[in-house]
Amino acid sequence: MTRERCSDGCLRRGDLIGASAPPVHHWVLIEQPGPWGPDALWESALTPKVARSVTEQAAEIGARVLLIRRPGRSGPGPRQWALVDARRERLWWSEFTDHDELLDLGLTDPRGEPSEEPIYLVCTHGRHDTCCAVRGRPVAAALAVGRPGRVWECSHVGGDRYAANLLVLPHGFYFGQVEARAASGIADEFEAGGLDLRRLRGRSTLPPAAQAAQQFVRERTGVRDISSYAPVSVERVAHEEWEVELVGWVVRVRAVFERSDTPLTCRARVPAAIRHFELISVRTH
Repeated sequence: MTRERCSDGCLRRGDLIGASAPPVHHWVLIEQPGPWGPDALWESALTPKVARSVTEQAAEIGARVLLIRRPGRSGPGPRQWALVDARRERLWWSEFTDHDELLDLGLTDPRGEPSEEPIYLVCTHGRHDTCCAVRGRPVAAALAVGRPGRVWECSHVGGDRYAANLLVLPHGFYFGQVEARAASGIADEFEAGGLDLRRLRGRSTLPPAAQAAQQFVRERTGVRDISSYAPVSVERVAHEEWEVELVGWVVRVRAVFERSDTPLTCRARVPAAIRHFELISVRTH
């Protein structure tokens, strides 16, 4: 009997997608055409010395490292790497021709070309999870048609079962269960200042409770603006319960955990707990 893929199980169960963006404020992106092993940074063409150095440098600023590659085949020439600061909504691009140039990235004092233009990363890390490759590659290819140079395939971003996963940087917005036919529309709406609420996982710069509070208010009001309902405070008021003050709203949410009936990733062997949030109360102020 063929085992159910994790993304198929997620869709069958109707797992809630909101408030599932991993908490990340900084990224280091390194262009490295495949292949990538399950642990992309350490199982790629990068030497162990470079992989260790990049890991240590990223850890100093709490950054997550992603390998990136162009959809399709990459041509010859210099490769790129970038530092991303999602809180400042800015990234800095640099070029390198030799891997040893990555031994000194200068992450505390960015020296690359600054940009605020959105780029689109689609997880296609098939050696980490089959669903990411099967569902991600068509999405990356579709996006690249209308946004050449601003679309990348990337290594594992988290939430395999929500494939295809789309990460918009430098803003830190995660979208999940993205289909190729919908990808360009998500990007178009984002560049116009709006969010596709049905596929929005959340924003990485916010704690999960704040992501959930924004989701509930946006669903209630229908307001899709990227800048709407900025968090003012997040207070834990009970076990797995938070009060979140947003601009104009006060929302109380509770985290609920349910056991899945199948493993949550294609590589896992046993089921695990699924977290989602319940709305306890919401009021304007």
